[in-house]
Amino acid sequence: MPATATRIGRRWPEPPWMGNDVGGHIAVNPNRTPLRRFDANADTDTEKTIMKYRHPMTKLFVFCSLLAMSLLLQSAAHAAAPFARTSAPGFYRFMLGGYEITALNDGTLELPVDQFLTNTTPQKVNETLAEDYLQSPLETSYNAFLINTGAKLILIDTGAGNIFGPHLGRLTANMKASGYAPSQVDEIDITHMHADHIGGLTSDGDMRFPNAIVRVDRRELDYWLSEANMATAPEGNRGDQKGSYRRAMTIMEPYIRAGRMRPFDGAQELSPGIHAYQSAGHTPGHVGYMIESQGNRLMVVGDIVHVAAVQFEDPTVTVSFDSDSQLAEQERIKEFTRIANDKILFAAAHVPFPGLGHLQADKHGFRWIPINYSAGK
Repeated sequence: MPATATRIGRRWPEPPWMGNDVGGHIAVNPNRTPLRRFDANADTDTEKTIMKYRHPMTKLFVFCSLLAMSLLLQSAAHAAAPFARTSAPGFYRFMLGGYEITALNDGTLELPVDQFLTNTTPQKVNETLAEDYLQSPLETSYNAFLINTGAKLILIDTGAGNIFGPHLGRLTANMKASGYAPSQVDEIDITHMHADHIGGLTSDGDMRFPNAIVRVDRRELDYWLSEANMATAPEGNRGDQKGSYRRAMTIMEPYIRAGRMRPFDGAQELSPGIHAYQSAGHTPGHVGYMIESQGNRLMVVGDIVHVAAVQFEDPTVTVSFDSDSQLAEQERIKEFTRIANDKILFAAAHVPFPGLGHLQADKHGFRWIPINYSAGK
C-alpha cells in the first residue's frame, strides 16, 4: 500500500513530487480541500486530463504562459496605434481685470529668417538662434487675440485664412474650440493689412465674420486700397509688392460692399477700454492696441517683432518687408522700452504661442519673459 498521511479520519496522498502513487486515494488541490475520488488507473481521457492539470508545477507553467501571451498581445496592440501628430487646440485664456482675453493661434510656418532679417548677417542670425537651440527655417507662430469685455466680443487680427497653405488658417477652428463662434464677433480691430493679419476675414470671397464691424486706421486702408500705389509697386507677394495690394483689395471688398468697414483716424478709444495707438514703420498705418480693465493693461503690438530670439536681444534688427525699416526700428525700440519700464504685459502676433509676456532691459537689448502658464480660474 502506498505511503499516506492521515488527517481527521481521512487518508491523504503524499505530495506527488515525492514519487508516491496516489492510486485509490483522494486527489488534493493546493488548499488541501478534499475533492472527489479519482482512479489513477482510469481509462477516461477526462479523468487523466484533470489529474494532469492538478499538478502544481503544471499550473504554474500554464499561468506564466498565459501571462506572457497577454503581455505580447498588449504590446502588439500599442505598437499598432497611429501617430496623432497634432497638438491640442490653439487657444489660451486669462482674465485681464474684468475682461476675458483669449489668445488664438492660426498655425505656424517655417520661415527662412536668416534670409529676410536685415541690418544683420545670416551668420549672426544663425549663431543667435543656436544659442536658444533654434535654427532657420524657424517655425513661427501666427497669433490673434479675442477680447470679451462683457458687452462686446472684439477680435484683434484674423490670421492668414487659406492664403499660405494648410499649416495656417486654423483661427476659426480654434475659436470654436475655445467656446466662441465667428458669428458672435462684434468688432474686428486690425493692426495692419498684410495678408497674414487680414486673410482670415474671408473664405472663398464671403465674410467669415458676418456680424462684425471691421476697424482699420484710415491711412493704412487708403494705402493698400490705392490703385496708384499698386501700379508703381514691384511684382511679388511680400511687403509693398503688387500681390500684397491685390490681396488687400480682394479681402476687404465684401466688408466694404456690406457697409461693415469703419476706418478710424489715428490714436483714439475705439471701444471702452480699447485704445488704438499709432505704430507706423512696418506699414504706413500700422497700429497697436492698449487694452485696459480695472487697472490692468495688455499692449497688443502687432508686427513690431517677428523673431523673438533675435529682435528682443537686438531690436535694431529689421525685416526686409518693412515699408520703412528705419522707422520700424525706432518704433520697436520705443515700444520695447515702454513695455519694460512700465512693466506692461504685451501680446505679439509672431512670438511663440500664446505670444504673451513681459520685457526687461538687458545690456543693449531686452530679455523676454513669457507669461506663466495658468489653467484658468
